[in-house]
Amino acid sequence: MVRKRINKKERQQKLTERLKEDPFLTDEELMQMFNVSIQTIRLDRLELGIPELRERIKSVAELTYSKVRTIGGTEIVGELVDINLGKSGISILETNENMAFKKTSLVRGHNIYAQAESLAIAVIDADVALTGVANVKYKIPVKAGEKLIAKAEVVRERGNKYFVHVFTYVGQNQVFRGKFILVSID
Repeated sequence: MVRKRINKKERQQKLTERLKEDPFLTDEELMQMFNVSIQTIRLDRLELGIPELRERIKSVAELTYSKVRTIGGTEIVGELVDINLGKSGISILETNENMAFKKTSLVRGHNIYAQAESLAIAVIDADVALTGVANVKYKIPVKAGEKLIAKAEVVRERGNKYFVHVFTYVGQNQVFRGKFILVSID
């Protein structure tokens, strides 16, 4: 499929709209969306005063971390980008070679689990919460360099127990599923 090029003004307007919808789009993803070079995307961002991905994630995360009660911001594995205490949360983890087996470049399971568990704990609206039970399933191997997006949802609350489901994706593919029962100790 060949995409028709649009003029600079239109492209910049659409770029701004897309980044408002999803501030976590990479320059590479934007380059493909708009069928232009990476330099064009970077120049457009610069001209529009839109920071690079790392800075966009950092600014969203700073607002989000202050809401978490159960664990410290530095204890969360990945970047916490959205949280609604007692309901849901989202984190992003950029994987790298240090997280992977040398022979295969596949990310070790404990890194994926750590992101999911720390997100599950972070969404609990309590001072202290610990994992009581975890039922996990690794669905698709993750290669070093892929971006993991974990989404947590509190599905039920019974007394001091919270039932949290976490689904982790690479792109549109679900790579991990975790069902956690967390216990608050207040």
